Parts: sequence; structure tokens; C-alpha cells
Amino acid sequence: MRYFFYISYKLFDGVSSWRKKHFTSAGLLLLGVLAVSAGLGVNPRSSTTYQVFTLALALLLVAFLFSLFFRIRITITRKLPKFAQAGEPLTYSVQVHNYSPKQQQGLLISEQFGDPRPTYDEFLRAREPEEDSRNAWDRKTMVYRWMWLVSKNRQAKGKEHPLPSLPPHGKEQVRIEVMPLHRGYLELTGITLSRPDPFSLFKACRFLPNYERVLVLPKRYRLPELALPGSHRHQPGGVALASSVGNADEFISLRDYRAGDPLRRIHWKSWAKTGKLIVKNYQDEFFVRHGLVLDTFQEQPYSRAFEEAVSLAASFVSTVENQESLLDLMFVGNKAYCFSSGRGISHTESMMEILACAQPCHDRPFAELSSLLLNHASRVSGCICILLRWDEERQEMIKKMQGLGVPLKVIVITEQVDAVGDPGPMQSDAENFHVLVAGEMEQGVTGL
Repeated sequence: MRYFFYISYKLFDGVSSWRKKHFTSAGLLLLGVLAVSAGLGVNPRSSTTYQVFTLALALLLVAFLFSLFFRIRITITRKLPKFAQAGEPLTYSVQVHNYSPKQQQGLLISEQFGDPRPTYDEFLRAREPEEDSRNAWDRKTMVYRWMWLVSKNRQAKGKEHPLPSLPPHGKEQVRIEVMPLHRGYLELTGITLSRPDPFSLFKACRFLPNYERVLVLPKRYRLPELALPGSHRHQPGGVALASSVGNADEFISLRDYRAGDPLRRIHWKSWAKTGKLIVKNYQDEFFVRHGLVLDTFQEQPYSRAFEEAVSLAASFVSTVENQESLLDLMFVGNKAYCFSSGRGISHTESMMEILACAQPCHDRPFAELSSLLLNHASRVSGCICILLRWDEERQEMIKKMQGLGVPLKVIVITEQVDAVGDPGPMQSDAENFHVLVAGEMEQGVTGL
């Protein structure tokens, strides 16, 4: 029975997509007139509605026959940017090259994306967020599960753009705008060129395969001016140590050799010029270094709370560009990760790329994230923890960090308003404990 529902939904979606792609608005209206007149004009002796049916059918047949003669020799080349951002329009240019000896005009161009319809295994395993609240019939037919999966898998929205007239063997450029809906890789499978018939009822279409993809960065929120926890702290090895292995302090000057100076600090060029041993003088640095902890642990493969947590983490990462501090992003995927950004050691874009591809963790214990944070505690001036739950494990991790004297800002993101009650170990520092609801983040972040 489930397979029957899956095939039915997949077939219905396929037919619906084909209808929307080939019929214009006028064509869809005429198709509706055809269906109504077919029902009302069953008996031609008692009604003249059959004449409307005949006229509508004739117009649609002529429009369809016109599409059979659509022949075109065209290639396309996209000029894509390096990144896009979820929820923000992506605009780029497409060069269209007409190889035919005839002028081409009246063409429409539209971008095509990956098929949003789920596989059968995905359809069986997935759980719609509100599925438990559905009635028995909806749970059995799984229609809402199908609609939710299609919506989740739909990578972007686009529209048709008119092409300027293409001269014989000529080239033209057109700007295309699409709207990425989710973070991750946006797959562009090809371009569809279409031309309406003279009645503007039915469009002849030609698909030009051209696979490319663009990385869509997470959605970001406009954060208020934040007084992040922590102060300047001594960093052995200076900034260089944050991005490399070894005791590479901050170089400040040259000086004469003193007994006991390591040979690796000798400045050989100065020794060659002066004949005296000259060494490089270094100084350790004091600067602010924040930790940003992203909780990736959840049982379900998808949740709004996790997506909002990634977006909030991306919002914090983007503030590093405007602050003289380091930011260490810590989370657990297939293993524990710690990435540093800020003060020139890494570009913010690199960390945004990491967040764009972050996935929930299902098969590893939360203790791995707790161990990663505690081992890193001695190096951070303060820590921002973005959590998906406020259970005993997470509260215990916060207690241990407080015991080490690390200033904290804890943000718990949930899908229900009353999911978190007692601040627990953050009771004594309630101003740095926040509960945000997925779907209401724009209002929630203003109180951080």
C-alpha cells in the first residue's frame, strides 16, 4: 500500500510539473474550460456546450502541433558566483549562442534544478515534524509527509526570463535570478528554452543539459551589538599557533645573541653581514579568543531547530570580520572538529563553507563535544554555546565550564515555546541564558 501511495504521488507531481512547464496561464484556463465543457456537453441534443468543447480542443491541438516543429541549435554558458546565500536572490548571467542560420526570437529561458521528489527509502524513513498530530487517515496515506519532503528537497525557485532576439550565429547575454531556499549545494542541472505558440497557449520546450553547482551559505540574522563574554588572555605561541603546529611567537625585533638562545632563532642574514650572532626576538600575545559551540546531536535527520542553530552560528561567525578576536568553531560530525577564524589566520568564508555543509550527528555520543570543549577551555576567553536541548548532559557540560571560570553565553533553540523551563546552572547568570524558538528567530535574536 505504501508503495502504491509513493508511485501515485510521484506520478501526480510529475504530471503537474509537466503541465506547469508547458501550458501558459491562458492555456491552463482553456484547459479548465475544456474539462468543464466536456462534462456539461455530454448530451449535444440538450445543450450547445459541446461547441465550446470543440473550439477549445481545436485550439489546444493546433498549439500542440505547433510545438512539434520547434527545432533549435543553441548552447549556453553560465557565469556563476562562488557563493549564494539562503533566502537571498542569486543573480548571474547566461550567455546564449545561436548556431542556427536563422534568427531566433520570442524565446523564454528558465533554470532547472534537481528533482525534489524523494526516493522510496527516504519516503519510508522520513518523519514529518507534525506527523504525530495528524489524523489516522493522513498518517496512513502519508500525503503530508510527501508534501513536506518535496518542500524540503526543493533547492530553489526560479522563473522564466525572456531572451532578446538571437541573430544567426550570434550571441546574447541574459540575467537570470533564482532564489535558493536551503543551505548546501544548489544543483543546476540545465536550462530550458521554450517558445509559446501563436495563440500563447502551449510552449514548446527544449532542455539543454549543463550541470553545475553553487554552494549556498546559511541564512544569517542581523545580531545586535553584542558584549561577548571574556577578556584578553595570554596565548602561548601568538596568533600563528592558532593556525599551525609549533611554538611560533610574534616577531618584534632583532637583538644580540645571549647564552642559551636556541639556534633556530639565529638571523643568519644579519650574522653574514655583521659577523656577530643576531637572533630574532619574539613576544607572546594577549588577545580575545572566543569559542563557538554548535550542538549537532539529534535523533531525527532534519529539524527546524538544527537549521536555525546553524544560521545563528553563521551569524556569529560573520561578526568576526568586525572584531579583533579569534573565533574557534567547535562541533561534532563524523568526528570532533575545531576551526579557527579571525585576525587574519583564516577567512570567514572558509568557516561559512563548513557551516553550509554541517549535518546532524546521530551515531556519536554527546560526550565527544563536551570533551572537545573542556580540552579547549584553557585557551578561550569566553564561550558561546548554541544548544538544541537543555538536558542533564548539556547542563553538566555547562557546570564544568563554569567550574573552570570560563564566561559563557548559552542559547538553547527549540521548536516549542515551553520546552525549556529552569535555567539550571545558568540561574546565577540568567542574562547570558537565552531560549529561542525556531521560526521566531528574527524577534528572538534582538534580545541576545
